[in-house]
Amino acid sequence: RWPIPEEIERQLPGRTIDRVGRRAKYLLIGAGEGTAIIHLGMSGSLRILSSGEPPTKHDHVDLTLDDGACLRFRDPRRFGSLLWTLGDPGEHRLLARLGPEPLEASFSGTYLYERSRKRRVAIKQFLMDSQTVVGVGNIYASESLHAARIHPTSEARLISRERYRLLARCVRETLEQAIDAGGTTLRDFSNSEGKLGYFAQQLAVYGREGQPCMSCEASIKRIVQCSRASFFCPGCQRQGC
Repeated sequence: RWPIPEEIERQLPGRTIDRVGRRAKYLLIGAGEGTAIIHLGMSGSLRILSSGEPPTKHDHVDLTLDDGACLRFRDPRRFGSLLWTLGDPGEHRLLARLGPEPLEASFSGTYLYERSRKRRVAIKQFLMDSQTVVGVGNIYASESLHAARIHPTSEARLISRERYRLLARCVRETLEQAIDAGGTTLRDFSNSEGKLGYFAQQLAVYGREGQPCMSCEASIKRIVQCSRASFFCPGCQRQGC
């Protein structure tokens, strides 16, 4: 997505990787005072291979280790990135304004309620805003709102504190179920072991336009919000809720 910074070739060689972490969709590989910030894009992957294995067409970066192995970054669509920063990676321009992680204690119904006051945007847009909370993409937003029985076009400012408590719980439960199932495979997604994710088999509304709701048997509807498809049940998720 962006040119790989030249300083990474000067500052990373010879360092020892001493920490590995994640913030939102960014992977953080720490080496001393510097940190490599990696984003896999839509279909990128990291593989540990022998450094002698020839790269294929979509392999772009090797981080070679002293035991002869390498961490190879494959990115067919070229939407990924590899950046380098000194100091606290949380202060990097891509990470500094991110909201809390949805599976951490700082994410709660009270937090959502207080954050949403005076926000006239639709709740689905609010939930997918990475400055509100990270990690709730289009599929999981639709599924969480259905589980909480909140219509995706409801204004964020009009939802009660109690409903936000329910929504926060539904977000966590939806993500935990997806993680247990290995993610959601759409098109060419696979996990770090090259395996597919099977949460798509458990989806209640996403991608099910015209099919009966599993709760009330009303026909699932599809609308477009901010150029993204939203799926909901008009029986369970009534306007204004």
